[in-house]
Amino acid sequence: MQPLIDNARTFGQRPEEFAKLAEGQSPQVLFITCSDSRVVPALITGARPGELFELRTAGNIVPPYTSEHPTSEAATIEYAVEVLGVRDIVVCGHSHCGAVGALVRGDDLDAVPAVRDWLASATPRPAGAAEDPEVAEGVQSHALTQLLRLRSYPCVERRLAEGQLSLHAWYYEVHTGAVRTHRPQTDTFEAL
Repeated sequence: MQPLIDNARTFGQRPEEFAKLAEGQSPQVLFITCSDSRVVPALITGARPGELFELRTAGNIVPPYTSEHPTSEAATIEYAVEVLGVRDIVVCGHSHCGAVGALVRGDDLDAVPAVRDWLASATPRPAGAAEDPEVAEGVQSHALTQLLRLRSYPCVERRLAEGQLSLHAWYYEVHTGAVRTHRPQTDTFEAL
């Protein structure tokens, strides 16, 4: 913890670098990814403060849309699309994902009921080999499922129809740093 504290103490000693951020934000991308500490969107993309609007959830799950019981995730997506006017949404899954791995393997999660119930909202269960520690196939199919969920959000559906929004599925390899994107034409994940 001490290195984090030390950095935080010196971080605020450069106010001139951050003064412009007080004027507002205008990110072009909503980046939806896992809460996993090994996945750092700004590091992966090289984004500076104000360039990415981030939504981090266990397993980069986009819950089903409902206006009856809105979720924090739905509010974040709606804000990014309607208020900030993002032009792109990236759903970025990653190798060695504990959440997707648990789904692929069918792990017993009764000891962590909140995790179990959250992951249940990720159904259908992603395809993939249970013995694969990277869970690459499972993570990639899971990311595509989350893109389909995004399409059911009214604000996303409308902006897609107007040609003002694009959706992307990425796969990040934590062990190499490589990023792959889904190519709909070939239905494969290829290097960016």
